[in-house]
Amino acid sequence: MGLFSRFGDIINSNLNAMLDSAENPEKIARLMIQEMEDTLVEVRTDAARAMADKKEMEREIAHYTSVRNDWASKAELAIDKGREDLARGALIAKQKAQKEIESRALAVDAADEAFSKRSEDLVKLQAKLDEAKAKHRALMMRREAAEQRIRVRTQTYDSRVDDALARYASVENKVDEMETYADLIKGREPSLEAEFAALERDESIEAELQALKQKRTPPPVVSQSPAAETAKTEA
Repeated sequence: MGLFSRFGDIINSNLNAMLDSAENPEKIARLMIQEMEDTLVEVRTDAARAMADKKEMEREIAHYTSVRNDWASKAELAIDKGREDLARGALIAKQKAQKEIESRALAVDAADEAFSKRSEDLVKLQAKLDEAKAKHRALMMRREAAEQRIRVRTQTYDSRVDDALARYASVENKVDEMETYADLIKGREPSLEAEFAALERDESIEAELQALKQKRTPPPVVSQSPAAETAKTEA
């Protein structure tokens, strides 16, 4: 399975988990980024291992090249000395060394190809990771903006605000009643003409009252002199 095929499975799995459990999208985004970072570490490790294998194979190639050349020299020496049996054995050893070289060369090519592939994967995955982080930052900004809007609207439409507005309306009604009552009181205040009429009416009543008092009061008794009193008695 390829790297990005595996990465696609990770994304699909996380999306399905989000849909199934209705998790926070931001949490899913963080999980996906973590998965990508872990995969990036794995790819870097694989690339480093491929490079280490290549260098190891190159060292072994150098070793077996030296062994091959040594057996080639020994085969020549054996021929010079007339020892075909030794020359034959040296050539067999030389061929074995050559096969080891060829085997290591194939391993070097495989390691080189793996390193190149992992390097390409690293570039692609790093780009995907940068894109995911950018989207995550944008998602966080959108979430913060949404939360701010929710806080503002909650404060605006909170029931406590509605209660306060209701109380304010009640106060307004009370003030309206007081103003109406004040207008009614003002409406019952006597006008200037009414005050003068009342004043004239009071004077008339006072005059009639005085007349009534005089009528109901007996006249005073007039005292007589002593001489008149004596004359009245004699008569």
